[in-house]
Amino acid sequence: MFSIVWSPILSSLWFSLLSLGIILPIIAMVIARQRGALYRLIAAIALIAALGNPSFEIENREALKDIVALVIDHSGSQSLSNRSDQTNKTIDAVKKKLANLPTIDVRTIEVNDTNDDGTLAFHALQRGLSDVAPERIGGALFITDGQVDDVPKSIEALGFKAPVHALITGYEGERDRRIELIDTPQFGIVAKDQLIRLRITDPGSNAPIPVTVRRDGQPIAGGTAQPGKLISLPIHIEHGGPNVIEIEAEPVNGELTTINNKVVITIEGIRDRLKVLLVSGIPHPGERTWRNTLKSDANVDLVHFTILRPPEKQDGTPVNELSLIAFPTRELFETKIADFDLIIFDRYADLAILPPAYFGNIVRYVRNGGALLIAAGPEFAGSESPAETPLRALLPAFPDGDIVEHPFLPRVTEAGKRHPVTRDLSGSTTEPPQWGEWTRQISTGNISGTAIMSGDADKPLLILRHENKGRVALLLSDHAWLWARNFRGGGPHLDLLRRLGHWLMKEPQLEEEAIRATAQGTRLTIERQTMADAVKPITVTSPNGQIQSVTLQSVKPGLWRAELSPGALGLYRISDGELTAFANLGPANPREFQNVLSTPDRLATLVGATGGSVRRIARHQDETPLIPSILTMSGNGRYAGNDFIAFKNTGSSTLLGLSHWPIFTGLAGLALLIASLLTGWLGEGIGFKRQPKL
Repeated sequence: MFSIVWSPILSSLWFSLLSLGIILPIIAMVIARQRGALYRLIAAIALIAALGNPSFEIENREALKDIVALVIDHSGSQSLSNRSDQTNKTIDAVKKKLANLPTIDVRTIEVNDTNDDGTLAFHALQRGLSDVAPERIGGALFITDGQVDDVPKSIEALGFKAPVHALITGYEGERDRRIELIDTPQFGIVAKDQLIRLRITDPGSNAPIPVTVRRDGQPIAGGTAQPGKLISLPIHIEHGGPNVIEIEAEPVNGELTTINNKVVITIEGIRDRLKVLLVSGIPHPGERTWRNTLKSDANVDLVHFTILRPPEKQDGTPVNELSLIAFPTRELFETKIADFDLIIFDRYADLAILPPAYFGNIVRYVRNGGALLIAAGPEFAGSESPAETPLRALLPAFPDGDIVEHPFLPRVTEAGKRHPVTRDLSGSTTEPPQWGEWTRQISTGNISGTAIMSGDADKPLLILRHENKGRVALLLSDHAWLWARNFRGGGPHLDLLRRLGHWLMKEPQLEEEAIRATAQGTRLTIERQTMADAVKPITVTSPNGQIQSVTLQSVKPGLWRAELSPGALGLYRISDGELTAFANLGPANPREFQNVLSTPDRLATLVGATGGSVRRIARHQDETPLIPSILTMSGNGRYAGNDFIAFKNTGSSTLLGLSHWPIFTGLAGLALLIASLLTGWLGEGIGFKRQPKL
């Protein structure tokens, strides 16, 4: 490439001033038509040019090959039907045609759906060409089923100006029945309904579709759905923690895949403001500890009554003159007893305040799923003990009349080390425990529950018991408040009492017998919580029905665990024959399989704007893929025809070197300058004088 470049001898300012000083007077002479002015102008221009130091520059360039991207879609939907075979045959044919174009350098870019964002083919294209100058890109060719989820909205967002072509795998008239989720809740209130909105599509059919709904693996609903019609499905939240909902549409013959016939929704069951009734038999220091612990829990609504005026203190004062609130026994223990999640009797004695019928109501309430906690004081060992009421049928132990009245260290029992209420309780892992002493304990016998803490002489201190559908806890001391007051170092009163309350109210994470399964990435973690000394192998059922037996390893008392990488994505069922858990490995409803019908429509707008083309390589399953001819073209017009596609000939090159030839250097420059000055002098003087007329 040839050009003239300038390199003034003086600085730009001085060069400009000197040039003006030379040429302005001569221009004035030209305007005045003085003799020889034109020749002086030529000489001045030559002098200024010499000061500008011009030179001839010749570039030595080498042509570069145009970069063409071959983007191959290996996402999940490309594995359906015989698309994988179609893709491989197309790749071989395209590469052979591109190899015949010597001006093209092919860069192969493969696309995999490694996340739940679908097929990100254009992101892969931009990453694959990130080191290439846009002017060198001759175009891109996609081999895909057309289900691309990141198509740019404009050519500017594409990042280069060259044609994009797409060869579409799959066939016309494909069929696939799928479930499309419209609205799915993530949380739900226990014992209430949550609404799931969805639509089932089945292109080419209007026949009703059989649908099955399961919760935690158990069928809860069934029926038929009309294709394309919006469905509102109420789901009852049965329990706290994950409620795994499966909705499955019956498969149909000839569809591409059954993966999208099933969707999995996990709704976290939460309790709406757990309601606790606390009845304190007398004012005492521990009353404030119970109240503060329960009030500090944002999920608890506390109703607290303290009996300040027992029957023996009646003095005949009219009720309307008392400042005390009457104890609403009938409202609490008859009409609204079922509204409470937990009833706590704190140092309560039977003082004829509650008639036997109300205690009978409490027994029925517990057996139907309620919870009762008795925090015992000295009254529990006397004749007015709750153990002498109908509550006796619920108690896990009975007082023997003795009361310990000296300091002792509470300890976690062997059973307590396995129980979630007391396992890993801060300070319990050493001997002696790293917490303060208590100074009173009620002695009992006839133990029928599980003692998770012991006190003086290893006597039971905290006993838990299941009673039909409900739960009962018996705390045989009223001195837990000493830990709250930091007596002799204090102790973890908040953790202990809060865990105890939530176990009674059936918090899923505090169940002593449970199987839990969690999925993270491609790994499945299984945990078995138990009070037993050993556990049975766990059966893991994969989404495709394969069954695997897994042996768990003990990680701490009462907790066993196993981790595995099963490979297949989907819903797994984990069971030991009695307890069952579910876990979904990978995305619950993979975006890649939400719509798997091959289509040219999603790419058509962008491809057309670049001058490229999008076309199917076969219309029917028995057809051989038809690959168009591949050419290169210059210009910015249409890069495709009925039987060909073309890539842009960019004309890119790289600079190998520069050659400079100064014009006013050496004898040649001096001669040129002298010649211009001599021409001006001669024109003004001898040779160019005008002859007078005769």
